[in-house]
Amino acid sequence: MRVHGGLRRRARRHPRTAVLIRDVEVEGRAGVDVRVGADGRISEIGHRLAGEEGVAGRGGALLPGLHDHHVHLAALAADAASVRVGPADVRGRDGLAQALRAGAPGRWVRAVGYHESVAGELDRRTLDALVPDRPVRVQHRSGAMWFLNSPALRAAGLDDVGDGRLWREDERLRNAVPPVRLDLERVGRRAARLGVTGFTNADPNPAPGLARTLSVLPQRLVVMGVDAPEDSCVDAPAKTSVGSPVKIVLDDPTLPTPTDLAATVAGIRPRPVAVHCVTRVQLLVTLLALDEADPVAGDRIEHGSVIPAETIPWIRRLGVTVVTQPHFPVERGRAYAADVHADDRAHLYRCRTLAEAGVPLAAGTDAPYGTDDPWAVMRAAVARDDGEGIGPRTALRLFLGRAQHPSRIRKLRVGAAADLCLLHVPLREALDALSADVVRAAYTGGREITP
Repeated sequence: MRVHGGLRRRARRHPRTAVLIRDVEVEGRAGVDVRVGADGRISEIGHRLAGEEGVAGRGGALLPGLHDHHVHLAALAADAASVRVGPADVRGRDGLAQALRAGAPGRWVRAVGYHESVAGELDRRTLDALVPDRPVRVQHRSGAMWFLNSPALRAAGLDDVGDGRLWREDERLRNAVPPVRLDLERVGRRAARLGVTGFTNADPNPAPGLARTLSVLPQRLVVMGVDAPEDSCVDAPAKTSVGSPVKIVLDDPTLPTPTDLAATVAGIRPRPVAVHCVTRVQLLVTLLALDEADPVAGDRIEHGSVIPAETIPWIRRLGVTVVTQPHFPVERGRAYAADVHADDRAHLYRCRTLAEAGVPLAAGTDAPYGTDDPWAVMRAAVARDDGEGIGPRTALRLFLGRAQHPSRIRKLRVGAAADLCLLHVPLREALDALSADVVRAAYTGGREITP
């Protein structure tokens, strides 16, 4: 995915002034004032602090800003220029054809969110029958597969892809198709309204210059696989953290041996790894490899889609963090009932059992392949009826962890970076609602980013 429209500029820096937020609830204490210094860090917490009038908190809770620990920002920003063709958007072959024919003849159509429950398996021939007169590319809901029709393959110079199916070939596709407008400003504004002050971008092979491209966002960033120097102070609103984890994607057909994976991990050290595990065998190979290579602080299992009960003590012993999507069994329950092997259904996207076992745990939306709303993820995590449901406070904590150590909860303390989420209501009411409606404002380094 490439960018046009001038979005490669750096986020503008503005002189920072001290901020005073009055009458908020902090760590269970009501009627507290919080002062943020010109360096973007909390400088004072107390009652009736002297100084300017400040922001009236009106008794609302002041929390660390939410951090989405697993998201795909470029793909999310491209959504505005895409046609949605998922199960919730279109039905049947006719509905799919109508959605794909919405573009003008000859112009590219980019469609996302497809699942076989809409109209069965897709390939070049199927798409040609639906849309013969314009280039069409359709992304599977998993994000791993693209389907192209004949006009698209010819236009991209990919006629050698006989069936029109490209599996994990985003880099090849990125260099062959027209650039897509990435509406990153919209992504940043919406995230701020949700109280999100940080992202971990989880692309396995980040495009060249991705960190710079994403720097227009007002949120802080960790970009997996990028090891850019960290800015020396909090003033950079969208700095890229040093030592970000390196993502490793596993697929069953090309699964390495545990020894080979351990060698790969050893070659990445001392940096942590984030291993994409969506099947039982991928998890087992990963645990064996980490045992052989020795885990380090910051190692992660992404998704943990299938975690058999007998592996939970093993994961805890290794100390690896599971960054999960507890909303997927709720969002995709019908599809999982049809697609997931019966032996695996009881082990999907564990949450409660991991938390109770003391496994380091955090969550990411996986947007755009899931909702981009962390509050919706929290509600789903609480509402689960499969034995993996958790309490509202635990659900909130899934998004309050540190960027580099997602299970370590950030606290509002003097000296901490002032990445803040100000709520309209006290925490107890917010936990009852678990809705973005409770968010009043978001701050990064003490600077309000809420539109």
